[in-house]
Amino acid sequence: MNDTTAKPALPDRLSVNPRSKHHIAEIFEFDIGIKVNGKERFDVEEYCISEGWVKVPAGKALDRRGQPLTMTVKGTIEAFYK
Repeated sequence: MNDTTAKPALPDRLSVNPRSKHHIAEIFEFDIGIKVNGKERFDVEEYCISEGWVKVPAGKALDRRGQPLTMTVKGTIEAFYK
């Protein structure tokens, strides 16, 4: 583990899509975990802690730009470093 490097604080909203304005590349240098209602999810595309939602892929369907279609799951969101 690389404990000598300070990890940046996790933001309220974060997206894995580099085209999104909520994408912060420095955070993805570390492993991040997301819990929704106390259960860890591994397929989260975007989250917002204050509004209480995550976006996850809806099957294998893609939009016309080749991005996965997402559905919103609401609940208690917790983001943490692994």
